[in-house]
Amino acid sequence: MTKSRSEGSLTTVRGLAALRARVAEWRLAGEIIALVPTMGALHEGHGALMAAARKASDRVIVSIFVNPTQFGPSEDFAAYPRDEAADAAFLDAAGVDLLYAPSADAMYPEGFATLVSVPELGGVLCGTERSGHFDGVATVVTKLINQVTPDAAYFGEKDYQQLVIIRRVVLDLDLPVRVEGVATVRASDGLAISSRNAYLGAKERAIAPALYVALKDAAQRIGAGAEIEGACAEARAALIAVGFSSVDYLQYVDVASLEPLATQDRSARILAAAHLGRVRLIDNVAIKN
Repeated sequence: MTKSRSEGSLTTVRGLAALRARVAEWRLAGEIIALVPTMGALHEGHGALMAAARKASDRVIVSIFVNPTQFGPSEDFAAYPRDEAADAAFLDAAGVDLLYAPSADAMYPEGFATLVSVPELGGVLCGTERSGHFDGVATVVTKLINQVTPDAAYFGEKDYQQLVIIRRVVLDLDLPVRVEGVATVRASDGLAISSRNAYLGAKERAIAPALYVALKDAAQRIGAGAEIEGACAEARAALIAVGFSSVDYLQYVDVASLEPLATQDRSARILAAAHLGRVRLIDNVAIKN
């Protein structure tokens, strides 16, 4: 559906007024607008979001903003990879119309005091290890949706807890946007594509696909009628056996509430986070009943 465009026509804006002026032009022309929020360091997973957005929209806006409010005290915000020139080239080749790259001062001006929080969803799973992380995510995504006013916003299913939280925020706050989840993009050996993968050494990279294997095996066993906690416990043990140093969680949960489930009576996913060297990997798979 996207309008045809030539390579080299990507527009970059940093201010809210310029963003809204361009969006107003497209709205006047009756065009459908999609938003893909990112923190940069773009890869194939982001590319899949952009491709889905292009297919369903006339105009695609990608935001790049390394959001300081979603980094914890032990997480190095300053070290997060930043290469706007490379990211802009990626966006241009992907057919994106506009890069929105606001500064931290523009997003969080002096006196900023509002927080969007979904504690029931953000305080579990990854939220137990990353206190405040999802409050930062929910706040910045709410701001971006309000700034861009897209018809749809695209997020990857790899960060499934994030996707669930954003859907809840949009529903609870009556935000006029459709939230689209896009399937996880994987390497040929099954490892979910992530910017974190760059920190894996050669030995760790060879072990990392075991996370997806363990999740698939547990999902297949549960789908075939195995006891849920037993299947999850075996998957956790399998990860430690192959070289993961620890497993933060590996749980069978409700797809919307993220509530741990003991029976197969509704739609569910298995979500996991595990440490391999200095890298914390996350992944998830759907249960097929």
